[in-house]
Amino acid sequence: MRRREKKTKKPKKQRRLRKITILFIILDILVAGCFFLVYGPYDAFRNTIITTAMNTKSHQYIAYTFWSDETIQEILAASAYIPINDTVNLDDIVIDTSPKDSYDNEYDEIILTRDPGNEDYKYIKVKVGKYDAHLVAIYDPSKVELIHSKSFNTGTGQERIKDMCTRMGGVVCINGGMFVDYGWGSDIPMGYLIKDGEVIWSDGDHTANLIGFTEDHKLLLTYATAEEAINMGMRDALEFGPFLIVNGKELEFVDETVGGYNRAARVAIAQRRDGVVLFLVTEGTHAAGPNMLEVIETLKLYGAYNAANLDGGTSAQLAINGELINTPKNIYGQVVTGGRRVVSGFGLILN
Repeated sequence: MRRREKKTKKPKKQRRLRKITILFIILDILVAGCFFLVYGPYDAFRNTIITTAMNTKSHQYIAYTFWSDETIQEILAASAYIPINDTVNLDDIVIDTSPKDSYDNEYDEIILTRDPGNEDYKYIKVKVGKYDAHLVAIYDPSKVELIHSKSFNTGTGQERIKDMCTRMGGVVCINGGMFVDYGWGSDIPMGYLIKDGEVIWSDGDHTANLIGFTEDHKLLLTYATAEEAINMGMRDALEFGPFLIVNGKELEFVDETVGGYNRAARVAIAQRRDGVVLFLVTEGTHAAGPNMLEVIETLKLYGAYNAANLDGGTSAQLAINGELINTPKNIYGQVVTGGRRVVSGFGLILN
């Protein structure tokens, strides 16, 4: 009868060394993969990481960790735009949002054809580039107002847009302005906030891009101080930008293949010549989403005459009747349930 040979166990130390060796091999592969992505032939990946990190101020260290200042500035320059210096001609906006018997094109018909039983707004699913997006047409611009968090600089003031919207009597709301970001956000706005013709927040007397509505309910985009804007008739406004369309003229980019600001979830506000206000919120993350050029092209299709960029990325939010419509994601691609807490935006206020 044949004797079975007794298997001998490998010494414990040898097994441990084997595991450590496997771990180092895996780490080497990961590191090699990262270096290939960062320094390899994929310019789009590099450009996305750099522009995302630099536009997200709390994460700029990521860009400086892997690339030189010269490379970073070169990439940012490629994403740069040429500001529109034209003054908004408010006389071009003649508010008449009543239903029409004929339309200029299919997009005009989509905007002006009301949903049965809803004379206030219309929600439209659209594509911006290859990304899903949400467009809302608001028929009475007199009811579009600044919305803001319940308090500023208290440590507990910030709110999700859906909650802010409900508290202020809103039906449709989007986020809007900047705020101090400690990594988790804050209730400290950056720039100006104007409500009912009065400055309700300012971090200094300065000239800035102001986006808002006049007493005549027309979208005014102006580079001014808050006081100057109020003297122009501004009733509600916040500070952000850039302006995307002014008097029908589109923002130009240094490199149109990049389209400005690279890619991210986007938020924009616009007004047509007939006074209809457009809210646009796209899906995406800090690193994947439409570029500015694609946003402009979409807004133009639906008749935007004046338009401005608002705070996007993780902050991008559209709420309708107390429900968050889009799916905000953070810089790591994780869903932010209920939306990020922010400090300001615009809303269709019916109460």
